[in-house]
Amino acid sequence: MNALPALLAALPPVFGWAAHARWLHGRLTTARRDPLTGLWTRDAFTRRARRLLRNPGAVVVLADVDRFKQINDTHGHAAGDVLLATAAARLAHGTGPGGVVGRLGGDEFAAVLVDRDGTAADRLRTLARILARPVDTNPDFQTTVSLGWVRVANHPGEDLSILLRRADEAMYEAKRSGRSGPHRARIGRLLGSVAGRRPGRRGAA
Repeated sequence: MNALPALLAALPPVFGWAAHARWLHGRLTTARRDPLTGLWTRDAFTRRARRLLRNPGAVVVLADVDRFKQINDTHGHAAGDVLLATAAARLAHGTGPGGVVGRLGGDEFAAVLVDRDGTAADRLRTLARILARPVDTNPDFQTTVSLGWVRVANHPGEDLSILLRRADEAMYEAKRSGRSGPHRARIGRLLGSVAGRRPGRRGAA
């Protein structure tokens, strides 16, 4: 019976530490999120993406908003912020709950998704079209989104930084192809063989 008062007296500190732990976890999570878009920051994205790369169906995606500086200069930074937040939300939705999305900085985003059924190309074409739609609150924004992607299995042994560089190359090849019109996205895929021969490029509207 004497132990009961001591136990009851210990409960407030225990609950206090639990509340503090939850608060601290929340603060750490917030620090790892980009304040504008809510996506993971570069470091937080990198940690999570590296884990997903162990999956043989992993796909690395890079995207950026075309003519973003022009939007900022013409419509103001608030309009540019809305554009980035909209692109981020669409990218996160298109990547799905099993993937990870981050804002690398400025108007550049990265994602890793897992292609479990071989439909990555179709999914990303659909995502590219969605990303290129006008912002709902201002349909006058005339911009496109360029997107590049690589399948991890085509580049065995390469780490995240190299895969992102390959996705970046595919994205800029898509930009150079100029295969876009108003409200359409440029999308490019970098192909590579398992044997490690020089990869080829293919653009897809």
